[in-house]
Amino acid sequence: MSPTLISLLFAAALVASLATRLWLATRQMKHVALHRDSVPAAFAGTVPLAAHQRAADYTLAKGRLGLLTTAFGTAVLLGWTLLGGLDALNAVLRDTLQPRFGDMAYQLALLAAFALIGSLLDLPFDLYGTFRVEQQFGFNRTTPALYLADLAKGLAVGAVIGLPLAALILWIMQATGTWWWLWAWAAWAGFNLLIMVLYPTVIAPLFNKFSPLSDDALVARVQALMQRCGFQAKGLFVMDGSRRSAHGNAYFTGLGAAKRVVFFDTLLAKLSPGEVEAVLAHELGHFKHRHVQKRIVMMFGASLGGLALLGWLAGQVGFYTGLGVTPNLGAPNDALALLLFGLVVPVFGFFASPVMAMLSRRHEFEADAYACAQASAADLSSALLKLHEDNAATLTPDPLYVRFYYSHPPASERLAALAPRAA
Repeated sequence: MSPTLISLLFAAALVASLATRLWLATRQMKHVALHRDSVPAAFAGTVPLAAHQRAADYTLAKGRLGLLTTAFGTAVLLGWTLLGGLDALNAVLRDTLQPRFGDMAYQLALLAAFALIGSLLDLPFDLYGTFRVEQQFGFNRTTPALYLADLAKGLAVGAVIGLPLAALILWIMQATGTWWWLWAWAAWAGFNLLIMVLYPTVIAPLFNKFSPLSDDALVARVQALMQRCGFQAKGLFVMDGSRRSAHGNAYFTGLGAAKRVVFFDTLLAKLSPGEVEAVLAHELGHFKHRHVQKRIVMMFGASLGGLALLGWLAGQVGFYTGLGVTPNLGAPNDALALLLFGLVVPVFGFFASPVMAMLSRRHEFEADAYACAQASAADLSSALLKLHEDNAATLTPDPLYVRFYYSHPPASERLAALAPRAA
């Protein structure tokens, strides 16, 4: 492919995605600000004006931070690619490491250095979001010491998990010929399934404490619900989410016999037993409709198509030069190809966001309907309203922003769909 054509396509997609993101974000902020001073009629009797205004202010604060991170992220992406940042990093590491330590060590160092630099560039925005925005609205409970501990653990886990997988993929790219991408996909898919099994018992406990649910009445209620739904889990656990945030949630995690039901302690503190049961029934609705399996299949299908495309692009000189990188002559280009592809795909994949968001919202409606058949629709409605208020989720999002980004239906649509069943 022509390097000029690749450069033009990438630049056009980058500009279009940036313009669309900024336009949608400003629409959302204007819409929320416009409706800040009056509670929507559907919530007039249940949501106080002060809570509604707090949610609007929280949305606006996050929106302003989002504008900065979007603009900065685009500048960084441009710097890595067309402005030669990745090319410069590659040249330094290749000339320093490859002659002394060999191809594999050089390529792993390139991947690790890229990831580390990216994390450092994102760090100021994450710090501001945690200790300024979340702190301002009473959500942050993370101390600086805990934040640093989480950061160190995250880097260690990333290295322990990521480097062996990267080494395996790089070896496959070198050893298996033209069809390397198929073998790489099989290895990647198998690795992801393994992580899903190990995450609840090996990885998650490194960051949070999980205690068995001790409320006997609630345990009996939850177990009766799971029996009705045909769901088996290895245990019911409470996670100490309050150590880091005031936000609440419930979920089930793992695959096969390793499945666990997990409640945030903040959720249990806010909801009644009936509301907890209804929220869990919603999560079990995802299980009953096989939403998790469907998403895994979609993810694996997209990754297979992406790796097949990369298998072709990796052999095109224009793919590298068109994105600001000079291919190696005396060293493999596999790590370079992976990094470039990882940088470029999200730019083009952004335009598929509305489709993925639509599918996710459809799944949420299906899970709500299932929950109403297994638990109280009135309890589910009141739980959702409490969670929206406690999490300061705006009740007046911009409709177009919702269609593009929201993985969950907005409160107005979700509660309207529940109203006939709740009545």
